Amino acid sequence: MAPTDLMVVVPGILGSTLRQDGHLVWAPSAGAALRAIATFGASIQRLQLPAGIGDEHPRDGVEPAGLMPDLHVLPGIWTPVKGYDVLLKRLRSLGYRDVSPDPAAPPGNLLPVGYDWRLSNRYTGRWLGTVIEPALERWRAQGGRYADARVSFVCHSMGGLAARWYIERCGGAEVTRKLITLGTPYRGAARALDQLVNGARQGLGPFGISLTSFARSLPSLHQLLPAYACIEQGGDLAKTTETTIPELDTAMLADAMRFHTDLAGAEAHRPDSLQATHPIIGTRQATATTASLAGGRVTLIDTYQGQDLYGDATVPIVGACRPDVTMDSNTLRRVPDKHGNLQRNPAALDELEGILTAQPIIVRAARPIGLRADTPEFALARQDITIQVTPAETTRHAVRVAVTSETGHLVESRVLRPGGTMATTIDGLAPGAYTIDVTGIDPGSPLAPVSSDILVWA
Repeated sequence: MAPTDLMVVVPGILGSTLRQDGHLVWAPSAGAALRAIATFGASIQRLQLPAGIGDEHPRDGVEPAGLMPDLHVLPGIWTPVKGYDVLLKRLRSLGYRDVSPDPAAPPGNLLPVGYDWRLSNRYTGRWLGTVIEPALERWRAQGGRYADARVSFVCHSMGGLAARWYIERCGGAEVTRKLITLGTPYRGAARALDQLVNGARQGLGPFGISLTSFARSLPSLHQLLPAYACIEQGGDLAKTTETTIPELDTAMLADAMRFHTDLAGAEAHRPDSLQATHPIIGTRQATATTASLAGGRVTLIDTYQGQDLYGDATVPIVGACRPDVTMDSNTLRRVPDKHGNLQRNPAALDELEGILTAQPIIVRAARPIGLRADTPEFALARQDITIQVTPAETTRHAVRVAVTSETGHLVESRVLRPGGTMATTIDGLAPGAYTIDVTGIDPGSPLAPVSSDILVWA
């Protein structure tokens, strides 16, 4: 039987295409990640937000155009993330039908929502209601079993923060049945500290300075900062508001922390919020979790008070769960993969399907062995690239490392024999974007696949 609820898909930061005054300014297409960054860099002065924007829109002619179908990344803003086409295809296979912009078309119940990811998640949360509620009303107007339809969210990364604000602070709880999140930084991510304090890496692409200034103008990126104690200070850990963070606007920082505090308070006062929340998180990857400050710069640390808690290489475990959920909670669905691939990972999509259908789904590996893949996100052309693969436990299964271009061309394929940490070096790649897939090669291999992306500059 076809699903009766309205399914709303909300992508992460950078995951929505943007147009300004009718012209696309952020819309990578297959094989064009470098060109998309160049196009965005050329428009950067017009896209930077004014000081003091708060939770409002700058009225600069920018509007969302849709969800990213392909790989997207801006150095100094966030991690490389693949597109959302595989996720949408899985939802359609479950019977969800696309909502058409044509009012004469039959009503649909699959609503991908692109948004202006530069803006505060408070603004986006309010704005979501203006898009979702008319679509829900139209869907319910069919009557019968659709009359009492509600909303189910599937959100990747920062999209989960905007949806939570809509649900808890904008009346969305009245119409929401489920909130399913993939790699959402419920309590932020230390990675955002590096991007806001240290800025875009100089010499890696032509727009480092502009992108750093642009990044520091974004309320959304500040709201990805850790809300948990993460700064090493005198043998203990301090919150960002308990010390001085170089380069950060103190008012924007304090406001971002209030965003998390207000959300946590609202959820704590509505016990049903926990029952309706279903986090799917990435695990087993080396992940920045805390940080130290010295010389006006941030140094990221992969441990939390000496413990390696891992995460999805972008969002650490300590940031991937609500303050009222312990890190060993069985409500956290764990998938050993990286942040930018969770919305395409087969095991994660199986978990998603199980949550939506409330039926047991056969997971692709009954007892998967997680792999940690340590790969760079950026490199220069002709620079050798080292890839290290570490299984979570001793295994006799070999590993395949495949490097594929944006257009799907297999560039390199290597087989690594088992034995602790395995490593291989790829000779310098030509400029472009590449996917590195690490998988088992044996039939029925229990090794859980890991996928990451690398951007190579000229």
